[in-house]
Amino acid sequence: MDIVVNEELKAYIDPLTPEEYEALERSILAEGCRDALVLWGDMLVDGHNRYGICRKHNLPFQTVQHTRFQSIEDVHLWMIDQHLGRRSLSDFQRGVLALRKREIVAERRARRAVAPSPAAEGPAAEAPDAAGARPAAAPEPLDTREALAKAARLRSSQVVMIEKIQKQAAPELVAAVKAGTISINAAAAVASLPAEEQAAAAAAGKDELKQAAKRVREAKRKPAAEPAADSAAGVPEAGAVEQDSLDSLRRRVATLSAENAALRDEVASLQARLQACGAQADQAEEMSPPF
Repeated sequence: MDIVVNEELKAYIDPLTPEEYEALERSILAEGCRDALVLWGDMLVDGHNRYGICRKHNLPFQTVQHTRFQSIEDVHLWMIDQHLGRRSLSDFQRGVLALRKREIVAERRARRAVAPSPAAEGPAAEAPDAAGARPAAAPEPLDTREALAKAARLRSSQVVMIEKIQKQAAPELVAAVKAGTISINAAAAVASLPAEEQAAAAAAGKDELKQAAKRVREAKRKPAAEPAADSAAGVPEAGAVEQDSLDSLRRRVATLSAENAALRDEVASLQARLQACGAQADQAEEMSPPF
């Protein structure tokens, strides 16, 4: 049989690192290809690296047919489940695969809701097709954060951050996360920046990525602190209001007291003038000659 390598399937899961590939090659050269390659018809589904190594060194290998695939979606779901069960994947890789699975399952459920197929309901759903293949069981929906986290063996908060990175991160930042240069938490923060700034930080290396994440977190904290300060300045406390009222009253009393003192001085001055005028009038009358 001629095995067909579908490049889209080959690239569907992140490739091995050079170190991982070399370790697999050493293992196959020493022990042979122990695991059978999985085929769907003549299409290679699982074992692309093993197939390439065996052909390179002219080594024998075995194949096995998977008889329950009915569509390329079934193949994708099976590949995702196989890789989610492997320990070698990073947290980010598991999160990405779980998000892919959620998307496939949601699209499939939406199609069935719009145009339900009678053949997909009841016992007939398990009937084999013309080639004798039985359909794969319908996967559980991943429509909650908890279900998604369970499938990926991650915390719910990690899944949320990975989803943000998937939607907002520049390719350079995604590559840095996959390489382990930056943590998922820090990458989710940096993903808030414009794509150009993300790419520049990733190009500058690990330290700059950390600083970029720190700047984003500090910027998010400042707006929350500034309104509080503004409100405190704009709305005085009850004690401050009372103190301001007392001070104002005291100033008013002092002003009125000063005005009263000035009026009293003016009255006293007028009285002194009147008395002086009266004395002058008496003196003038005494000095006048008699008739």
